[in-house]
Amino acid sequence: MATDTIPVIDLGPFLADEPGALDRTAKELRFALTEIGFYFIQNHGVPQALIDETYRQVARFHAQPLERKMDVRIDRHNVGYLPMRGDTLRTSTVHAVTKANYNEAFFVARDLPDDHPDVVADRRFRSANRWPADLPGFREGIVRYCDTLERLVQRMVRLYAVALDLPAAYFDAPFHDMQYKLRATHYPHQDGPSDDEFGIAPHTDTSFLTLVAPNPVSGLSVRTRDGRWIDAPALPGAYVVNGGQMLQRWTNDVFLATPHRAINRSGGERYALAFFCDSNIDWPVASVPTTVGPDKPPKFPTTWYTDYMIHYQKRTYDVLADQQAAD
Repeated sequence: MATDTIPVIDLGPFLADEPGALDRTAKELRFALTEIGFYFIQNHGVPQALIDETYRQVARFHAQPLERKMDVRIDRHNVGYLPMRGDTLRTSTVHAVTKANYNEAFFVARDLPDDHPDVVADRRFRSANRWPADLPGFREGIVRYCDTLERLVQRMVRLYAVALDLPAAYFDAPFHDMQYKLRATHYPHQDGPSDDEFGIAPHTDTSFLTLVAPNPVSGLSVRTRDGRWIDAPALPGAYVVNGGQMLQRWTNDVFLATPHRAINRSGGERYALAFFCDSNIDWPVASVPTTVGPDKPPKFPTTWYTDYMIHYQKRTYDVLADQQAAD
């Protein structure tokens, strides 16, 4: 597949505040999100050394014995270790998924301190992270990466605002204390997909936007609007970005949440770093003014992050079945 099938956007001029770059880049973004729902970003400002070190830390975590990883097993806040075949994407709208995903993952949210009011109150999805006890430097490295990606997203949402014909600062307040999750995934080699077993099955993300780190090991495929599956190339140094279900709600279906899947046929191990981003947990998600009108009523009710993610988690994470029954 040619790399220009998925648009490539150069963020360099925009991040450097060059005259006219905001409008030009926003126009490219709008095309990508209305035509395919995926795009690459180059010159994003995330140091390659930081990306490489984060991959190293993730491989280090997954190389631990299973019992060590299970010490930080995923909890009701969706942080911690998700064991192999621990989730099944029953929420998929493009494939009848019956088998669990052939991967394992470690989830990290904003690193709130133990005495933070939301942590003390055990507020859903605002907990402390579940860090392994015997991996020196792991926590610091992962937090450094998340902090860097958060700063990038807070710049990028200005492009989304302008692409929607809104003031550039429209999303600044919603994303000031945004919700995010880093999913650090390990995909073992697969000989090839059966009809219903994948590294991660066809699905759409729940997020406003997702940033997937540059990856030398390919495996991601994207479903085009005409139903074809195309393989995303491993573009050196470029992040893959896509929208999700919350973006659909913010934009009244103007921007796409495109189905995608992952299968590792590389013959070796594959790791992936997906950074899922949403607005402040208390921010009501409703169609922005430029996407509604007398002949364009809102397609979705106002959405709240916590309610939406509880519903999604109950249908997806098999390993939390006992906890979810009590919610």
